[in-house]
Order: sequence, then structure tokens, then C-alpha cells
Amino acid sequence: MPYTVTPSALPEVLILEPKVFGDERGFFFESFNQRDFAQATGLDVQFVQDNHSRSVKGVLRGLHYQIEHPQGKLVRVTQGEVFDVVVDLRRSSANFGRWDGVLLSAENRRQLWVPPGFAHGFSVTSDTAEFLYKTTDYWYPEHERCLLWNDPVVAVQWPIQGHPQLAAKDAAAKPLAEVQVFE
Repeated sequence: MPYTVTPSALPEVLILEPKVFGDERGFFFESFNQRDFAQATGLDVQFVQDNHSRSVKGVLRGLHYQIEHPQGKLVRVTQGEVFDVVVDLRRSSANFGRWDGVLLSAENRRQLWVPPGFAHGFSVTSDTAEFLYKTTDYWYPEHERCLLWNDPVVAVQWPIQGHPQLAAKDAAAKPLAEVQVFE
């Protein structure tokens, strides 16, 4: 099996660790294989879009989700390190409003499966980081929502000092009590 799959503290959120082949020349691993992903996770998903971002230390992106056309995401870091966070926004879930965080880096090569119904974001902990993710639906800006990164009710324990660098939409995000959520 090319992946080791471990549930996170939120059982639907999965940590995937690929099998890496390495020697003195470098390394090789399959970062994605549809058949093996389905076999390892039990999920039959189709990815329709790949995204790539680069950010500097102190940047926090998120916590994003789409209220219509919800996206599942398979995320990973190809350079640097991030603290990746998911928040369960499914009102019917026993874990509604709970969060979990995982360190993703170019060195550990971990990937994270973020199911539809979860907000997602990350903070950059290295000097720079390149972040790649596959999505199960397209980006629809009119349906994008943003949960406030420092909502005291959710209480994400970000590994940052001071105030992070935020995009305008992230700075204007709403707390859990005011955002649209999934049923």
C-alpha cells in the first residue's frame, strides 16, 4: 500500500503518509494515485482542480470553506512547513465546532484529507512554504465563507506570536456563532 492512513482527532479527517523510496540520489513517491487513495481511505472522490500557493512566515490563510459546492481537499506542502487546521462545521456532527491541527512539511511529506463540511486554513511556520491542494469541486467565490481564525469559541491553538498576516477576507471573517454552517 503506498499510503499509511491515520484518522486525526476528527475521525473523517485523515492523515496520509506516502511510502517514500530514497537513496543517495534523492527520493521518489507517488503523491496521488486514484485507485490507491480509494483503497487506502475507502473514499471514492474525484478531484477537479489543483491549487498551489506560496506564503512567507507569519501568513495565516483561512479558515475557508464553501457553503454551496463544498469542497473536499487533499493538501500537502512541497517546500517549508505549515500548521494545518480543520474545523468541523457540520451542525449534525458530534464534533461540530471542534478543530484539529497537523504539521505538514516538505520533510514529513504528510498529506491531509479535509472532507466537505470542514473549514480549512494554515499558518506558515517556516521562512516560506509552498502549499498544494486538490479539490473535489471548483472554486465559487460567491459561495466561499470564512470562519474567524481566532474565534474564542473554536479556540484554535495556532503556533504564532502576535497577529498573523491576513488577507482582507480573512481579517473580515465571522465567528462560529455568525457563519453559515452545514446541516
